[in-house]
Amino acid sequence: MAEKPDPQSRPTPLGIYDKPDAGGVTGIEIAALVLTAIWLVGSAAYFILAGDDPAGTGEGLRFLITMLAVFMPIAMIWVAATAARSSKVMREESQRLQTAIDAIRQAYIAQNQGRNVADEPSVARKLDEIAAATRKTETALATFQSRRDAAPAAKPAAPPATDNSSDQPALALGTSAEDMAPPLATEDFIRALNFPETAEDEEGFAALRKAMRDRETAKLVQAAQDILTLLSQDGIYMDDLRPDRARPEVWRQFASGARGRAVAPLGGVRDRSSLALSAGRMKQDPIFRDAAHHFLRRFDKTVSAFAETATDSDISALSDTRTARAFMLLGRVAGTFD
Repeated sequence: MAEKPDPQSRPTPLGIYDKPDAGGVTGIEIAALVLTAIWLVGSAAYFILAGDDPAGTGEGLRFLITMLAVFMPIAMIWVAATAARSSKVMREESQRLQTAIDAIRQAYIAQNQGRNVADEPSVARKLDEIAAATRKTETALATFQSRRDAAPAAKPAAPPATDNSSDQPALALGTSAEDMAPPLATEDFIRALNFPETAEDEEGFAALRKAMRDRETAKLVQAAQDILTLLSQDGIYMDDLRPDRARPEVWRQFASGARGRAVAPLGGVRDRSSLALSAGRMKQDPIFRDAAHHFLRRFDKTVSAFAETATDSDISALSDTRTARAFMLLGRVAGTFD
């Protein structure tokens, strides 16, 4: 037979967890009352049948012994009853507490499994902006790629040069456009690593197109884009992070190969939720882990070359980009600064 639900219990968002009702007479009190009555009746019958002291002496001592004999067991009965009731209340409270803890754990797991960051308006806007920016970048890069490939076809082939010291034979043998392109300007390099702010950020897209022409920078930009996309799946955005600034000389030490405590100020990200989510993803998701390690290697290689000619102001500007913030976050998770 199913137990009838207690009308005093009220469901809460995480289950039923109300303080047990302290009123009412339980079986413990009834048993104590019965034992008390039995003892009183028995004690009364004994002393009535025993009669008075024939010598008339020891009345005070007899009275004291009588009181102890009558009321001491009663007191022990009620102490035992009180202890039993307290134990019952504690067991019920423990069960309710365990039920509430299980409900909290299940709600937390369900929230993590069913979480959809697109439900938040601000996150949805950011995702829309990133998607629009990605489409615009791909379109612009596709246009640039087609123009670059079409240009050599429009020119007639140059006749072979007779002078072996001429540079023309090397060009005719397949010198790529990347080798002939001018070096990437520092401002464009930094601007590209920060990525376009919005879909209307023409300067950001222009710097990104220039960066994609440079082979090494393009590899870092692609690795950064991949890891930022993966981080956004957990609701982690670089614009929300406010890391502590490290001095340019610390960045130079990192570029020269220093690791561990010497470059610990670079791990200036203090956001606990972002660190916890990234660390959990690093352990559980092999795709995320591979992408993170690939990004850290590309950043290390590219920034090491950049620091050789960069000024302190250039390094400070680089440290404030979205790519550098991702490096600070993942470097701390990966133990680069330990």
